[in-house]
Order: sequence, then structure tokens, then C-alpha cells
Amino acid sequence: MQNAAIRSLRGYSLPAWSLRRVCLHLVLGTSFGSTLPALAAEPAGPALPSVRSFFRNADVGAMQLSPSGKWLAMTAGGSTTRVALAAIDVDGKSPPTVAAIFSDADIRSFRWISDDVLVLNVIDQQSGGTEQRFGPGMFSVRRDGSEMRQLIKPRRDFIRAICPSRRETLDWNHDLLAVPRDGSGEVIVGAHNYTNRSELDSVSALRLDVATGRTRTLSLARPAHVMEWLFDPKGGPGVTVAEFQGVTTVYWRGPGQQEWTRISSGPSLEQEFLPRFVDDKGRLYVTTNIGHEGTAALQLFDFKTGAPEPKPLVTTPGFDFRGYLVTDAVGADVFGVRVVTDAESTVWFDARMKASQKKVDDRLPGHVNSLSCSQCKDVQVVLVHSWSDQDPGSFWLYRPATDAWTPLDAVRADIAPARMATLDFFHAKARDGLDLPVWVTTPKKDAPGMRDGKRPAVVLVHGGPGSRGGFWRWSPDPQLLASRGYVVIEPEYRGSTGFGRLHFEAGWKHWEGSMQDDVADALAFVAAKALVDPNRVCIAGASYGGYATLMGLVRYPDLYRCGVAWVAVTDPRLLFEDTWESDLSDEARAYSLPTLLGDPQKDADMLRTAAPAERAAEIRAPLLLAFGRDDRRVPLKHGTLMRDALRAQGRDPEWVVYDGEGHGWLKVDNRVDFWSRVERFLDKNLNAAPAAR
Repeated sequence: MQNAAIRSLRGYSLPAWSLRRVCLHLVLGTSFGSTLPALAAEPAGPALPSVRSFFRNADVGAMQLSPSGKWLAMTAGGSTTRVALAAIDVDGKSPPTVAAIFSDADIRSFRWISDDVLVLNVIDQQSGGTEQRFGPGMFSVRRDGSEMRQLIKPRRDFIRAICPSRRETLDWNHDLLAVPRDGSGEVIVGAHNYTNRSELDSVSALRLDVATGRTRTLSLARPAHVMEWLFDPKGGPGVTVAEFQGVTTVYWRGPGQQEWTRISSGPSLEQEFLPRFVDDKGRLYVTTNIGHEGTAALQLFDFKTGAPEPKPLVTTPGFDFRGYLVTDAVGADVFGVRVVTDAESTVWFDARMKASQKKVDDRLPGHVNSLSCSQCKDVQVVLVHSWSDQDPGSFWLYRPATDAWTPLDAVRADIAPARMATLDFFHAKARDGLDLPVWVTTPKKDAPGMRDGKRPAVVLVHGGPGSRGGFWRWSPDPQLLASRGYVVIEPEYRGSTGFGRLHFEAGWKHWEGSMQDDVADALAFVAAKALVDPNRVCIAGASYGGYATLMGLVRYPDLYRCGVAWVAVTDPRLLFEDTWESDLSDEARAYSLPTLLGDPQKDADMLRTAAPAERAAEIRAPLLLAFGRDDRRVPLKHGTLMRDALRAQGRDPEWVVYDGEGHGWLKVDNRVDFWSRVERFLDKNLNAAPAAR
């Protein structure tokens, strides 16, 4: 079987199913001497998809075209093998090669430096997440798998066989900032500089020659306390952003200039504009808030007036601008703008790419089809990433000149899109009239759980809270729940970002109050559609979403029959504690949290009322609590405090702590274990006959 597949490759064919399978053949055959197991597929019958199928690692993580567009790199692995990096000749003239694989680590991400060289970093997906996400190290390798070198040491030395290097590597406190499109063979890395309290003080920028390991600084005369850098396509530093004592200052250095010029300064939560991109012509793109809702629009900055130009370049009514400029491997021209509103779309300025987008959309209707090109001006081949709310995604190669298609691989081969739930986006109204975006995942008609024409529901509250929860895409948490028959309601409550400044600021200092009202109002909006059984609703969430779960059970005991809270804040006052267990910075505790959450002195009474651990006696519903033992964002103390307070009331929660995990579960077995517990907990509390409360 393996030899036949390799022979077919050497015949330069790229059948639709072969790429991930071939990569695994090569990986397993070369590195471990075993044969490839058959690709798992969910049964076509009535059996429910397994929990593992939702939460195992993806079969294909990413694909990227090389700068010339002649090569394709991809990460491939799945649930039983280490994630490897492979390189493929898009014309099929050369056989695929495994560029990188480790016996004790997985490829986390990668970037092409040239047609011959890639850089990559690693993570151990078979262990917990403690500190792995931070300081992942960096390696370089040729696409044929030769000359692998370690460039940056990982913070956690879990790789037993470190690749040999002819030089001293950079310490773990460096990471990749940018890949210049100048053919220099250099990358730009940031050096994170810390105070004697282990607080991040600044980030310095260096150009690193991948072949020799030599570095040269880009930080001469840089301002103090720089935390962010923006570069033009050739790698020239154009913008630095400094943050110190609650003030954010933006500096500019135009082409040919040596000095940094301050172009704005003010309170970090009240910036006039946010710098976003620098193009090859030395133009600065920024976002500013416009209109009554204060949604962010993309504008050019006018250096003559010292302010953004009055006319926006891109507006996304109802949404903050979120996206990026679409350029190619040269980076000399902007071919379009990729934006995300409820779903991702691309506005193409280039006529050929616009025509290609239409052809692809006609071929793959009902999907978001994201097109990437390395040589967009004279496009020969386009990489298509296609996905929907029901489809985790797949990759294709498209050649516009001949209208030729090469199907590559599915992101998750064992997920059948036809069996997945649909995701819809609604605008409800909060009780005070504020616009309330709501995502609703609706199970298939043949999913279990229907009773008298109505379904049980889970209100799934996103974390943050200063983040956005939903996008139109396949997501494992709501899809698993919907496969078990639950309508999943995900509110973008006030305090969420992405829907304008007004929506964001309306949540400040309202963790316990109107933010919880929004969650209840979202449930009422969906229940009014007569799909949800109001007597069979559970609330769930992680981090702030876990806090909202606990406070929802306190504030609205008649709405929710049960709650699931993981890595949950249980007493907001603990976030202000300066301890080694917490990774929150002094800057956040002193300048951000008092505005967003409440001042620990001036708002002491409000913060005490806003602590679920103080109000455990008011929680009457069954509760599942889960925490990571090594969580530094929400330390385990939050969990034990809540657990003990509930036990003191004679209401012992279901309780689980995952060793080696931080703020969430990285290890597949832990994800499967947790969601299997959730499945059983919900079934017991929402599908069984109701017990007296």
C-alpha cells in the first residue's frame, strides 16, 4: 500500500485524496517504519459522531504557497501521529518530501523564507499546555528536509534531539515578528526585555540571517517601552507602539528616516487611532472609530495634518474593521483587502483576482473561499481555502488560465458536513435598547433531544470579556453540543469587541449587571422563536464565560437548570492580587482592570457583590467546574474557593482538575475527557425528567 502510493507520486500524480495520506506515508515509513492506518470516517448511519472526532488535532493545519508559487508547504498529522511539515511540487514534477518531523514535538506554525527555506516552531500536542504556547522556539530547514538548524531555543526543552547548530542560538525570549519580502534570507525577530520583576518592559527588533545566525539591530534610537512593531513589506520598521503607565504612544519612522517621530499619545483605552499596516510606498493605514456606534474603519494617515484622512478606505457597517491587505510575495502592490464581518470576504482591486474569486465561488457555493497567490500580478496558481459553518474546510489548487482544479485535502476527514448543524447570526435588542448580536447553532432535524417540538439549549458565553466570540465557521464546541441535540446560543454581550466602541464601553464595570442581563435577553430572543424548551436550558463558558455561568446561576436561577464553568473567574478581586501564580501584568492591574472591571478601592462594594464565590448560597443548580492546575491567567485558587464555598452550602459540584494544563486544554485526551463529562452532565440535567429544585 505504501509503496504503491509512493510509486503514484513518482508518476507525478496528485489525486484528490493523496496529499495528507502521502505525507503520513512518508512520515511513518521514513521515521517509524510502520504502515499508514486507514483514514477514519464517521458512519453514515444514525450513530452520533464521537467526541474525539470534534476535539482531536486536525488532519491538515495549514497550507502556504512558496514565494514563486511553485511549491506548497503543509502541516499534516491527525490524531495518532506527530504533526509534520511537508513540501509539494504544485506541478507534480518532483515527489513530495517531509521537510520536518520530530519524535517528541509537533510543527506549530511555519513560514516560507524563500523557495528553498522555511522557518518553523514547535509544540508538544501530546502533553499539557503549561507554558508551551509561550516561547515555542524557531528552526530553519530546507524544503527537502536538509540543513535543519535551531535559531531560537524553546522555553520548555521538551525536544530530546535538538538539531545541531554551528553557533549559539537565540534565547527563548525571542520570537518571529516578520518575514521581509526582499529576498535577503533574513527574518525579523523580537527580543522580549523584562524587568527585575519579570514584567515585560519592551520588545527590541533584530534582523536574523537564517543561514549564518548573524543578527543586526533595528532598534537603534527606538523609544522606550516599545511593545509592538509594524514593518513595510521589505522589512523596514515604520511604526513602534509604546505602552507605559496606562499611556499608549505611537511613533513613526518613514522611508529613509533615522529618527522616530511621535504621532499620537494618550490613555491606552482611549486612543484616537490604531496603526494597522505600512505599505511599500511608506503609507500608514490606521483604524478610527466612526458613526454613533463607533465602529472601526480603515483609513490612511495624513502626515501633513497629523491625523487620519477624513474619507475611510474600508467601512464594515455594524462591525469593527478586522482584516488585512492582500499582497503577494513581492509585496509591492495591494491587490485587495480581506475583511471579516459576520463571515470573511475579500474585496479585490485586481480584475484577474476578482474574476478568479467569482469562478471559485461558483464552483464552491455556500462556502467562504479564501484565495492566496504568491505572484498575483501574473497569477498562475491560486491556493483556495474553503469552509462553511458545517464544513471544517478543505484546500484546493486552482489555475485560472486553464480553469483547472486540483483538490488537496480536508481539514478534518472524519467530519461529514452534511451531518453538522447550521450557524445563524441575529441582531436582538437588549432590554435597554442596545443592539445585541447573537449566534445560534441549530441541530439537524434528526438530532436527539426533541420533546414536544422543542429542544434543550445551551447558552455558551465567550471569554474575554474584551474579545469577540463568534464567526461564521465550523467550531467544535457548539457543533458537538448541536450533534447531541442542543440549540447553542452564543451572545455577543456588551463589553465584547468587534461591534463598535459603544458596544465595548457599555460593558465597563458591568460584569455582574447588564452583561448578565444581555445573556438572559439573548436566551429570551431565541426562546421566542419557539424552538427552545425554556425549561431545559444550561449555561456554560470558559474564563469570563465561566464567570458569566456562575453569575447567571446567581442572577437568573429560574432560567438555567444547570451550569458548566471551566477556568472560570470566581472572584474578580483576585485578579488584582500581585502573586507569582498570576501572569497579569502590573500595567493591567493598575491601569486597565480598574476601568474595565472596577477600582479595587473605590468600587470595593460592587466587586464584592460581583464575586460568585461570595454568593455561593444563591446557586441552587447542578454545576460542573473544571480547572487547569497550572493556569496563570485564572489560577486554581479561583476554583478551590468556589468549590469550597459550594460545599459549605451542602451543594458539592462536579469537580475536575487537569494536571499540566493552563488556561484551557491542549492535550487531546484532556479535551475529550472534559467534553465527555459535559455530554454526560447535560444529558443528566436536561434530558432526564426534571427534579424538584
